[in-house]
Amino acid sequence: MNGSKADVRPGGVVGVLAFAGIVAAIMQTLVVPLIGDLPRLLDTSASNASWVVTATLLSAAVATPVAGRLGDMYGKRRMLLASVVPLVAGSVVCAVSSSVVPMIAGRGLQGLGMGVVPLGVSLLRDVTPPERLGSAIAVMSASMGVGGALGLPFAAAVAENTSWRVLFWVTAGLSLAVGALILTLVPAGRPGTGARRFDVAGAIGLGAGLISLLLAVSKGSDWGWSSATTLGLFAAAVVVLLLWARWELRCAEPLVDLRVTARPQVLMTNAASVLVGFAMYAQSLVVPQLMQLPEETGYGLGQSMLAMGLWMAPGGLMMMALSPLGAKLSAARGPKVTLGVGSLVIAAGYGISMFLMGSTAGLLVVTVVCSGGVGLAYGAMPALIMSAVPQQETASANSFNTLMRSIGTSVAAAVIGVVLSQLTTDFGGHLLPSENGFRAAMLIGCAVGLLASLVAFLIPVRPATAEQPGKSAPEPSVTKA
Repeated sequence: MNGSKADVRPGGVVGVLAFAGIVAAIMQTLVVPLIGDLPRLLDTSASNASWVVTATLLSAAVATPVAGRLGDMYGKRRMLLASVVPLVAGSVVCAVSSSVVPMIAGRGLQGLGMGVVPLGVSLLRDVTPPERLGSAIAVMSASMGVGGALGLPFAAAVAENTSWRVLFWVTAGLSLAVGALILTLVPAGRPGTGARRFDVAGAIGLGAGLISLLLAVSKGSDWGWSSATTLGLFAAAVVVLLLWARWELRCAEPLVDLRVTARPQVLMTNAASVLVGFAMYAQSLVVPQLMQLPEETGYGLGQSMLAMGLWMAPGGLMMMALSPLGAKLSAARGPKVTLGVGSLVIAAGYGISMFLMGSTAGLLVVTVVCSGGVGLAYGAMPALIMSAVPQQETASANSFNTLMRSIGTSVAAAVIGVVLSQLTTDFGGHLLPSENGFRAAMLIGCAVGLLASLVAFLIPVRPATAEQPGKSAPEPSVTKA
């Protein structure tokens, strides 16, 4: 069935794609309540069980830019449907697993489906009327926060009251629902570019470099930051990524067009994205621990996993609530202003934590403020990227931007982990992060938020053209095949 943008029902398309983003985000927080029990459940060591989390991080980092490039080549809706397959398969594999190896394989499969968010954002540019594109992007971007916020209490409730396998059966069902909704309600958008070949060597090179980098970052504290393994992985990441960049610059049809990525607007937006990813994740490492530590420590709040998840859930809802405001600010002042303001709000949330860390209500305020800033920032970044790249490269560029955010969160996990492991206190013979450690971590988040704001306000935005979001221009027909 053929039609134009006018025939598409934007609200339904945005709703389906936002639902897809929520389901993808739930996958990321799904195993958090199980981390302490995984060694017993899977009859393995704590070190081996940690790969259940790491596998998703690594596979998502590799798959996201690949999915974006394939979306530009063969159609974004087609790749959205393809990305749903590993989400379903991975959930089923995890649900039936009784040992660590198949669980890691299932979590790796789930990570392969994380390209749905940048693909969905890019598809919106094809099928949404220009006057509604800004708000649609903001809602789609906020869906990640909603999924992360709702996933934690959902997973905790299920883990406390029924079998942990139910978590994965539920996500398998949700993923199937996402696929069915995309198949029936989401139009295809622009046809692919018709590129002659996929850059296999570029995909392998980027994957090898990213895996080396993220393994070193995520496992450095376990292996030792000065160990031969960690240093070797960092060195390998530098060498491989430099060789990959050289290849991409010489390749006729590269996986990532580094010349486009090097444009000042794209380059600085990606730099801000790394910082926002760091600032977003730091508080999610600190607040849950503070809420769950025993009250006897003098600074812990003694909450259960479920109660902690419920206290943090409003943060994700705040991201969604502020997305229309962010879209209006971007329309009035430009997305770089929204990105800068959002980063300042994140920094303010960390700043007020110095006075509000002593109560659950205070930490709720901190979480809501920080999440509100993240919602503003996340809605602005795709708009900045898409206004600076050709329409036929939107999926690839958005996927690379999503990768930059993921790198920021990985670095945050490493840095905050080091801070909390160094600033400790003895509690009944056990070393726990001290109150000063938590304060230091929050101050680091504040500083990074301020730096992100500075970078955002310095982004050189080129004059708008008809090719960019928000400007009307003749569009080719949009099909639903």
